[in-house]
Amino acid sequence: MSQLTCGFIGLGLIGGSIAKALKQSDAGIQIIAYDINDDSLKLAAMQRIVDVAADAIDERFSCCDYIFLCAPVQKNDANLEAVRRILKPQCLLTDVGSVKTAIHEAVREAGLEHCFIGGHPMAGSERTGFANSKSSLLENAYYILTPTEKVPTKRLEAYRNLVSAMGAIPLVLDFRKHDYITAAISHLPHVVASSLVNLVRESDSEDGIMKLVAAGGFKDITRIASSSPLMWQQICLTNTSNISDLLGNYIDALSAFKRALDERDKKELYDFFDSARIYRDSFSGASSGPIKKSFILCADIADKAGALARIVTLLADRDINIKNIGITHNREAEDGVLQLEFYGETALQTAASLLEKEGYTLSIRK
Repeated sequence: MSQLTCGFIGLGLIGGSIAKALKQSDAGIQIIAYDINDDSLKLAAMQRIVDVAADAIDERFSCCDYIFLCAPVQKNDANLEAVRRILKPQCLLTDVGSVKTAIHEAVREAGLEHCFIGGHPMAGSERTGFANSKSSLLENAYYILTPTEKVPTKRLEAYRNLVSAMGAIPLVLDFRKHDYITAAISHLPHVVASSLVNLVRESDSEDGIMKLVAAGGFKDITRIASSSPLMWQQICLTNTSNISDLLGNYIDALSAFKRALDERDKKELYDFFDSARIYRDSFSGASSGPIKKSFILCADIADKAGALARIVTLLADRDINIKNIGITHNREAEDGVLQLEFYGETALQTAASLLEKEGYTLSIRK
């Protein structure tokens, strides 16, 4: 693997994190990168992540074994055309977008299906740019691969191995299935969370009492509404049909619930909440009961023996009781690979202070 050369079109948070993970897995991997932000390229070169900082998508990328399309989705058409002209026959082309249908269609139109595997690393942060990228962002995160029908199995296996070398967990899906799944578990929930926030905003009194007391469960279930409006506008415009179909189903479900509520149908109301409870509690790491205010700390730790034990020991020595602990696989809106849940605010703040002094990068789930 030391002979690999990887190209990056765009070197922001995700592209930079992938590049760093590749370098960490094998320092011999050569990385060529292009980005419209010169400061990002200079920083990447200074950190010895990028070996060749390109000011254009040109012949310098013709030696690449892999090329990662990491620029904003609206730039893909132009970037695909530029890449198509310099792509060597053995190169595998991939992307990092959270919606796959549009890029697969663009790849087909460009005649590049034989060398394209879509990629979606399910990791991210509210912070953006190469300066905030880190190799640990991918550790134990699901990395979905959506190969075209024309990509040889051997190439898919090689890419799976490369993703595993980054520390991520590869998961192969059909791109259409991927978009339907993400519409259900990610895109629609963002629509719902934002609609709930807007409902409270529009229903609140002039003195803002709803906003004043909005905490606990309401803040927990609407946390994702704080995400980038531009990003979610673009997602809705690229995964429109799936989101619309599921939104229709959701509206039907709400209408059915409203009828049961208006008719005071005890059985229907009970079954509604009971079926949701049973299914929700079957999720890995899910806690039972209604949504409560949680005290969760996310920490970046190295994926190596003893890393978890060290944190647990540090907290135990200070008599800080941990309510729950787990590894986060889907980190699109999380900063840390490790999640620690405490019984109260005091324990959380004490733990955060202690771990920060020990050099850990932390974020508190709000």
